[in-house]
Amino acid sequence: MPSRKQVDRLAGIAEQQRRASAPDPAPSDPIPDALWQSLLDDPRAAGKPKQPIHQCRLADIQRHMLRVECSRCSRIVEMQKAEAIRYFGADASWKNVGRRLLDQTCTNRTGRHEEDGCWPNWST
Repeated sequence: MPSRKQVDRLAGIAEQQRRASAPDPAPSDPIPDALWQSLLDDPRAAGKPKQPIHQCRLADIQRHMLRVECSRCSRIVEMQKAEAIRYFGADASWKNVGRRLLDQTCTNRTGRHEEDGCWPNWST
């Protein structure tokens, strides 16, 4: 445990360092160039934030081949982006299109609405 004298000395050193450092900028002060550069170097400054592929519209997806896998039966359905746009339209979301593609060829039918059909996995 430090003595009272040591604590006072450390507090004095901290106070001197605080006074020696630059004062906080006022809101009306110009923004330093280093801050602007750090903002521009941030990868999020390149454009819109990246959203998961299953939330994208077909027109916004950059991939040529679209792929969705069923977590339940491990079946994989692939479709070219151009065909998907032709069949479902450019504004359709990939989530809805992938779900329809899996459900059209699903072989796991239990009769219960909650369990029927495939379970899409968008991570592939």
